[in-house]
Amino acid sequence: MNDFDYSKSTEIGQAVEELTTKNHAKAIGGGTNLLDLMKYRVENPHYLIDVNHLPYREIVRNASGGLRLGAMVTNADTAYHPLVEKNYPLLSKAILSGASAQLRNAATNGGNLMQRTRCYYFYDTATPCNKREPGSGCSAIGGFNRIHAILGTSEDCIATHPSDMCVALAALDAEIVVQGRDGERRIPILDFHRLPGDTPEKDNNLMSNEIITSINLPGNLFNKNYAYLKVRDRPSYAFALVSVAAALQLNGNNIASIKVALGGVAHKPWRLPYVEQKLIGREASKENFDSLAEELLTGAQGFGDNDFKMALAHKTIVRALNEAKKL
Repeated sequence: MNDFDYSKSTEIGQAVEELTTKNHAKAIGGGTNLLDLMKYRVENPHYLIDVNHLPYREIVRNASGGLRLGAMVTNADTAYHPLVEKNYPLLSKAILSGASAQLRNAATNGGNLMQRTRCYYFYDTATPCNKREPGSGCSAIGGFNRIHAILGTSEDCIATHPSDMCVALAALDAEIVVQGRDGERRIPILDFHRLPGDTPEKDNNLMSNEIITSINLPGNLFNKNYAYLKVRDRPSYAFALVSVAAALQLNGNNIASIKVALGGVAHKPWRLPYVEQKLIGREASKENFDSLAEELLTGAQGFGDNDFKMALAHKTIVRALNEAKKL
């Protein structure tokens, strides 16, 4: 780990100013991902700005009738919050399927949104990686790529986004609130993270001088028919090979609303609202769930070791929707 300077911020304006003016500065909350990256010398900030003391450590109702999740609230406190458990159990379940209890006690909501990929080659500084060194090449293409993406890939990167929380947020139409020098900005969750394209080093659309302050959850609830299904190599403390956040609103046995987001398959949580719209008014049946899965996975491509993910993703989508329907 390289030497770095450190400061604590208690006011958002101060934190934004330091993030703007300090050379190679990074904000740090729980540090469960950033500190690992620093130890591996993947990230080498010259200046760390501790944002844990900013006034964003509460979960409260927002103007839309939903919830505002403070960016500095820990993942554990979010998952076990009574209003989250009652109104957004899909989010609670997704958070509790990730990492370990110890990490969830430290990791913050803002940090979870900002965590970087767990690609083996990204962490191995002895190998080429376009995310780490743009233009150096992607070692995963043609390498060991069992955990890698099958959707939204490019010739420069096939890494996946590792978060469970973000998959649920994508299904719930969350909104990310950020603060920068130009004031507050709100970013729909589906626009927050990026596909790799030819700039895989950019994981999200946050500006370099912006800080996440909160996550807004809308008032439309999916707390009756939902499922978070995570397929992984071992029962705990493992990233998803494929995960599915599914939420339904039913009118009898017909679909009034449907949300399906995938994890472990792309550089960002994968959701296609226009595909979901085709099922509105149709029967909540395995045949229709199969049809949705097929469209969600249109264009999926394996790279050898991860070819199995295409069939696995299809089956996981259908199973998650069937589980959501039965609740």
